[in-house]
Amino acid sequence: MTADTIKVFELRRGTAPLLVSMPHAGTFLPPDISARLTHAALKLPDTDWHLARLYDFVDQVGASVIIATHSRYAIDLNRPPDDASLYPGQDTTALCPLDTFDREPLYREGQQPDAAETRGRMELYWAPYHAALQVELDRLRGHGDRVVLWDAHSIRSVVPRFFQGRLPDLNLGSAGGSACDPSLAQRLLQIARDHPGTTAVLDGRFKGGYITRHYGRPHEGVHAVQLELAQLSYMQEEYPYSFDETRAEALRPLLRGMLGEALRWARS
Repeated sequence: MTADTIKVFELRRGTAPLLVSMPHAGTFLPPDISARLTHAALKLPDTDWHLARLYDFVDQVGASVIIATHSRYAIDLNRPPDDASLYPGQDTTALCPLDTFDREPLYREGQQPDAAETRGRMELYWAPYHAALQVELDRLRGHGDRVVLWDAHSIRSVVPRFFQGRLPDLNLGSAGGSACDPSLAQRLLQIARDHPGTTAVLDGRFKGGYITRHYGRPHEGVHAVQLELAQLSYMQEEYPYSFDETRAEALRPLLRGMLGEALRWARS
């Protein structure tokens, strides 16, 4: 198996200073991985389901979009290559995950990947995605002073392993203010909070993963924001994880407004 035989991501190049990244939206599993997974894992419960459908308007605003095609169970594109914890002292899953968010094993007994296989997956899946992301940021950055990287995610609204109670609807992350200009983060937070019936927080349980923290370099004109959506806001959270068009239609104007504000800010 070689990298050039695998479509690791889909990339659509836009003209606006905005790149939307969806590193956990993929559902494809190569046969050599899927054959070793448990029944629970094959349902792909930890996928950021239906994000491309939810964000179906991004081409209309001129944004570039990069979407992973492979499941995070192949390798987690939002973890650092050295697998250092992004949340020291808190529970989290690994670069090459071994269990689900509910702590169910991903692999059948004795089928877990070893260090050599993890390195191979890095070369096949992780490296190409990040190389393409960097190239696209550089291209967009070449046309203006600022570009916004919007790292789009979603998660079940209740995951006791990671947080207590129910997650707010919108969870913005700016790596504690280091990944983007605070004025942009605060403006996005205010837009979310002004939306009727919506709860939102900035730099709460989810402050941003590797993509937000690594590529967010305000001093170089790259401002990264992560948005972790509670999946209950647009879909059914239990298997088979059905998309809820009614909920999505209520949420899309808010997402469009936030991305529109990010664009206005980048162009100002």
